[in-house]
Amino acid sequence: MMQHLACVMDGNRRWAASRRIPTLFGHKQGVDAVKTVAAFCLKRGIPHLSLYTFSLENFKRSFEEKSYLFNLIDEVVQQVTHDLVEQGVRIRFIGDRSFFPESLQTTCAAIEQATAHATRLELNILFCYGGRQEILSSVKKIAHEVAAGTLLPDEITQDHIQQNLWMPPHTPDPDLIIRTGAVHRMSNFLLFQSAYSELIFF
Repeated sequence: MMQHLACVMDGNRRWAASRRIPTLFGHKQGVDAVKTVAAFCLKRGIPHLSLYTFSLENFKRSFEEKSYLFNLIDEVVQQVTHDLVEQGVRIRFIGDRSFFPESLQTTCAAIEQATAHATRLELNILFCYGGRQEILSSVKKIAHEVAAGTLLPDEITQDHIQQNLWMPPHTPDPDLIIRTGAVHRMSNFLLFQSAYSELIFF
């Protein structure tokens, strides 16, 4: 039984370009894909779902596109909160929160609190996320423990690294990672957790 499905939702801009419509409409289509995969997990009883929605590298995009994406996420999150609570979906935003736009921080905190007791599906929204940065953050925390004398270097294990990652420690590693958009690479996604994951690209 699959415990954790993870998705790199790529190709929204190329989808729009192929149909000769504005790029931003591709991101709107991506919202429908999120609803579809969440419904699939609920139907199949898959308890963990992780979606790569915005990487730290995406900050290189235009101000217009970033603003549209942030506003879209804010709007959608507020719209679907009630339904998520009713369906038993718990939402977590995973990433470097120092990069979260101020306009979104309140919204993210509110939906995490509103869905905190849901148990059917844990939906991790990887936002302002990078796999290398996540590992680096964990290593820094461990280094502080060593410097403080509360942990010896020889006592450091893989579990220490995992316990200090941004992803909740109880979340199992992904059984399957799906990437859409016809690009065959990981793009800094769950680099520590994907060591034994099956990969599908299409």
